[in-house]
Amino acid sequence: MLSTFIIYDIVFLVLFVVGGSVFLYKNRRNLKRQGILYLYPTQIGVKFIDRFTKKYGKILRPLQYLIVISGYLLMIGMLWLLARFSYFYVTSPYAAKALKVPVLTPLIPYLPELFKLDFLPHFYFTYWIIIIAIIAIPHEFAHGIFARLNNIRVHSTGFGFLGPFLAAFVEPDEKQMEKAKIFPQLSILAAGTFANVLMTILFGILMALFFLGTFTPAGVYFNTYASAEIPLNAIISVNGTTLANYHSLSDGAIDIHTSNKTYFVPGSLIKQTIDTNRTSLVAFEDSPAYRAKLQGAITSFDKKQVSSYDSLTSAIRSHHPGDTVAVTTVDAQENIHDYTITLQDREGKAFLGIGFIPYEQSGLIGKVTAWITRLKDPTIYYKSTLGSFGVFVYDLLWWIFIINISVALVNMLPAGIFDGGRFFYLTILGITRSKKVAGVAFKISTWIMLALVVVLMAKWVFVFI
Repeated sequence: MLSTFIIYDIVFLVLFVVGGSVFLYKNRRNLKRQGILYLYPTQIGVKFIDRFTKKYGKILRPLQYLIVISGYLLMIGMLWLLARFSYFYVTSPYAAKALKVPVLTPLIPYLPELFKLDFLPHFYFTYWIIIIAIIAIPHEFAHGIFARLNNIRVHSTGFGFLGPFLAAFVEPDEKQMEKAKIFPQLSILAAGTFANVLMTILFGILMALFFLGTFTPAGVYFNTYASAEIPLNAIISVNGTTLANYHSLSDGAIDIHTSNKTYFVPGSLIKQTIDTNRTSLVAFEDSPAYRAKLQGAITSFDKKQVSSYDSLTSAIRSHHPGDTVAVTTVDAQENIHDYTITLQDREGKAFLGIGFIPYEQSGLIGKVTAWITRLKDPTIYYKSTLGSFGVFVYDLLWWIFIINISVALVNMLPAGIFDGGRFFYLTILGITRSKKVAGVAFKISTWIMLALVVVLMAKWVFVFI
């Protein structure tokens, strides 16, 4: 179904571009240019904002305190995450290669396919349109609602166009906004990200319920082959030559020999190990799984269904060394692979040669990761009872969840182009009561963010160019 859907998705993309172009051309006189953006203002949302504010004003007014607190928490959280990520990205020799895409890359349709990001699900154009509506409309309307709550007029609502990129907007009266007290301005600025947090919670619950109701375990993932740590002084030969000639080795997989065993390791890892003065390296053992280049999630072993590590372990232990078994796997693109593998001997037991290295995180991220894995174990391959349609819906809910929280965090960065920039300026202004000091602090924070982006982009260029 997914391959068929891609055809429909591309047709939808073409029709959307053509229809959007015709709409813009017919309504060109109503378009307003703001920098590189073209805005199409309407009064449709203004009436809704007014009615909503009047009806729920008593609830919304005290909610402003929670919204402002959430703004500060999001800003602090994002700065902490950005600092950790930046340090790891710059200092790690592998991070940029593993991430593949530049850190300043817009999320466009088919991005995972364009950059071959196997760790991300499909991102269709249909997803993109739905997600823009779910993220942008509540975000912008929240700005408008809390502007009206504080008696600031909303001139219009509408859509913005930056080439093929879409956005929603709410246009409050800027002069009234600047004259308002600091706290109302803070609540208006943070209201958009607060709306995204609420949408994150909502779609997180929907994603969990949908997953629990429509997915069942149907296989087992592994992310490594059997390996061992080899001291460099124990290596006798490397691809038929000595370790002293390591600079001539290719970067691909090569074989290394000790006195009694053969191992496999990328040539680049040998070079890095020696160049960094390490005394040992981790290499893959000469196992049946490695020899067969086993990949994907194991769904059956010797024609028996596998749904957990216990069932896989039990199936392997039911055989003897030397037995030949049929193994079936499914990859990230749902392609099925069949293997015929002869099991080896390991301490008198049948040995396949696979393993799973858990991804561990400490602190808050670790707790969140642990909570998510209770719902969906990363070592298990799940199959939807709704088939490909179930995968399509789940991936859509996953993208909505991830992008909502990402927008909430990034938008509170203390930089000029984000709500967090003005939020930071008003905070410093409230503390110092000096527009000059607040303006200088705002400029410094913006330049720091820009400099950090330049450094991160430079690291990517250094790795890939």
